[in-house]
Amino acid sequence: MLALVALFCAGYLAPYLLPSLVGRLGTDFGLTPTQAGGVGSALLLASALAGIGLTGRISRLGPDRIARCALVVVGLGYGLAAVTHSLPLLLTGCVLGGAGSGASTAVAASVLAKRPDPHRVFVIGLLVTSALAAGIFLVLPHLGTGHGLAFASIAVTGALALPTTSGLPGRGGHRLPVGGGEAAARAVRLPLPRRGAGITLALCLMLWSLTQNALWGVSGRIGLDRAGLTEAVLGVVLAAALGAGLVGTVGAGLVGSRFGTALPIGAGTLAIAACVALTGAAHHEAPFAFGEIAWNAVYPFVLSYLLGLAATLDREGRWGVLAGAASSIGVACGPLAGTLLVSAAGYPAMGVTLAAVLLAVAGPLVTVARNSAKESRAEAARTTTEPVPVPAPRGSGTPTPDPDASSAAA
Repeated sequence: MLALVALFCAGYLAPYLLPSLVGRLGTDFGLTPTQAGGVGSALLLASALAGIGLTGRISRLGPDRIARCALVVVGLGYGLAAVTHSLPLLLTGCVLGGAGSGASTAVAASVLAKRPDPHRVFVIGLLVTSALAAGIFLVLPHLGTGHGLAFASIAVTGALALPTTSGLPGRGGHRLPVGGGEAAARAVRLPLPRRGAGITLALCLMLWSLTQNALWGVSGRIGLDRAGLTEAVLGVVLAAALGAGLVGTVGAGLVGSRFGTALPIGAGTLAIAACVALTGAAHHEAPFAFGEIAWNAVYPFVLSYLLGLAATLDREGRWGVLAGAASSIGVACGPLAGTLLVSAAGYPAMGVTLAAVLLAVAGPLVTVARNSAKESRAEAARTTTEPVPVPAPRGSGTPTPDPDASSAAA
């Protein structure tokens, strides 16, 4: 549990800190909002590609080994981005750090799929990451406006997560289902189950994540340029939003599977769409703060159910890794999409467009969740109704009755 939570923190912290990272790049390197958003997109795209490249290979190579390499790359990449003032070196550090983040979350998703409580672990991972990001948002404005501290906080998180990797399975899958390395290798070569549901979930999750991070990537600009907040007040609002995310994450843990998966995903996505439209149209402090805080309260609640749903589609963790990578692609394209929409149509039109995309993907996500629940119930029913032959104990001396012999005797 500790290793998985630490990997989630190292992998998800960069997307959580995206408004600060993108905003400080514009300040330190003189980049336009679109250029800074492009740097953020490159970081997150590297994360997505790393997850896709590791799909189906984690059990064979060893989750503990991959996790250690990933965390070292996180520290080196974001550390380089923190200390440099050269744009090419900054891009190199962002790409390296993003690849390490993606590999960290891929390992966590792969190992998590073999656990009986994937939703619970996702909730705890998101809870810790939200709390850490909220603390960083509160502290950073008081330490300076440079980009170095924001990137350094991610590098330090990766370094602190390294000792926990000893609790992960090793090559061939020790501490996983019995069968050794060859059995694990055969398992990963099996075809992906529930392909239609998995592909639909991955594509919708990519668009779902794109809309969230398109707004998140420009939230700092909305607060400063349109709502009239100072940087200190903006930091408080963003920290409060992530604090609300803690409440939403705790709520997901308390609700659990009481209402299934489809209802939380559908209702939560509709609520997020309304918050996105409100935030994009806000031109005063109060509506901006309300939209940001309400949206961030619902976002991790729904995300925990989506990632838990992906983990249930394949117990080898491949759909979990692919869905996470698809989400990372959406996250990667989000900042650039947000800045382009703002440049072309303005903040209110951007909010309406993103809300429309969320409404479009809500239906397919609910359908996948319902069908998955039906298949799981049907599979459980088949397992409980199938007769299990019970052989006679060896050496009991009691012969098994022969019905033919009994008929002959009669």
